[in-house]
Amino acid sequence: MTTNDAGSAPKPPAKDPWDLPDVSHLTVGVLGGTGPQGRGLAYRFARAGQKVVIGSRAADRAEAAAAELGHGVEGADNAECARRSDVVIVAVPWDGHAKTLESLREELAGKLVVDCVNPLGFDKKGAYALKPEEGSAAEQAAALLPGSRVTAAFHHLSAVLLQDETIDEIDTDVLVLGEARADTDTVQALASRIPGMRGIFAGRLRNAHQVESLVANLISVNRRYKAHAGLRTTDV
Repeated sequence: MTTNDAGSAPKPPAKDPWDLPDVSHLTVGVLGGTGPQGRGLAYRFARAGQKVVIGSRAADRAEAAAAELGHGVEGADNAECARRSDVVIVAVPWDGHAKTLESLREELAGKLVVDCVNPLGFDKKGAYALKPEEGSAAEQAAALLPGSRVTAAFHHLSAVLLQDETIDEIDTDVLVLGEARADTDTVQALASRIPGMRGIFAGRLRNAHQVESLVANLISVNRRYKAHAGLRTTDV
């Protein structure tokens, strides 16, 4: 008698890791949307057909930046941006990371939060990684936002390339980290909306520090080779 004959259900087939959800209906908010990285991400998502709201401490600055970006991008203060969005990308400077998230804890409750902040220091030798007390910027976000679903992604993208209107495709992979597969699948799917990009699952948030730190190495690559380097994951 086989196991199935005994009445137990057959084991379901493994889920295809490239079977990602449709995210075209989601509104993407970008905190820090008036900075280079935030503007670049907002532009690429809006150009791909996503509804985008950029946030800033001052609503008028966000509205002015949104008008410059076009493609239906809207601007609001950070709190309103968080309230109006399904997925919120955190692209603020590291020195304002904790304060910004603490002030938006209520507005970000229940939201899918994507942290792309890289804690870095700079001296005469160049860029170097900082180690937050919580372990990483993403883990700091998770600690500060207990009511949110925090993921980490979009760390290794060149703001110059993102904002360049003459470039149709961004040739890079996006490493996505998080605790819930449904959340990382959503972020992977969002990344893949941008032509040339792929979202790649890269582990849980406890692994975010080395992903954030790698940006210091990419800065060194870019300076040496006068490039805008990204990442590609082989054999995937």
